Amino acid sequence: MVKVKKYSPISTKEKAQLVYGWLEENKARDITALEVKSAVTDVVLIASASSGRHAKSLADNIIVSGKKEKLEILSMEGYQAGSWVLVDLNDVVVHILLEENRNAFQLESLWNEAESLVLESRSRQRMDS
Repeated sequence: MVKVKKYSPISTKEKAQLVYGWLEENKARDITALEVKSAVTDVVLIASASSGRHAKSLADNIIVSGKKEKLEILSMEGYQAGSWVLVDLNDVVVHILLEENRNAFQLESLWNEAESLVLESRSRQRMDS
């Protein structure tokens, strides 16, 4: 009997790149990727949404696309309110915030010693192909 892996074996950076692309395709703004390497996660993506509905749509897309790619999805928090949605993909955690919440909470300052992770936009990847 062949044992099929439940989740995709892609690297953390590849997973972050996929999610970054999904956020970008769905018009998330000011996407930041930080390599935090903490006990909780390895990469944090922070993105701004234009409205609660937009934040929910971005989160929905991550969940649907993540399932198609067989990514491990641990949880989602804050979906009902839509002002700050967190999607936990184990080694990649995504924070989607309304602009005013992002300015108020300044999440990037929590990881001010983290290195920025350079991820390429989907349009740039297509031009290089």
